[in-house]
Amino acid sequence: MLHIQFLTAAGISYDVEVAAGETVMDAALDHGVPGITAQCGGGCTCCTCHCYLPTDQAQWFPPPVQDELDLLEYAWQRRSTSRLSCQLRLTEAMDGLRVEVPERQA
Repeated sequence: MLHIQFLTAAGISYDVEVAAGETVMDAALDHGVPGITAQCGGGCTCCTCHCYLPTDQAQWFPPPVQDELDLLEYAWQRRSTSRLSCQLRLTEAMDGLRVEVPERQA
């Protein structure tokens, strides 16, 4: 099991355990992390699972594909490490991941 920490804009931390192979979006939804709504259910067709990764951990994931980049154009307060959590599949090597949830979704 992997340990992931979600930090909401309100400063509340959610420490969750998930299995490798899940997405960051699934981890958030399965553990009731507020702010990740994922209206499209992980189909990479909306921008409601937007999150921020720490700079030192963003490189753990493959770079975003063009579809994700196009959707991130609509992200509220986009940052250089903004990602769609539905596109972030977890591996055992990602234990200790920290994910910031924006104040709101686009």
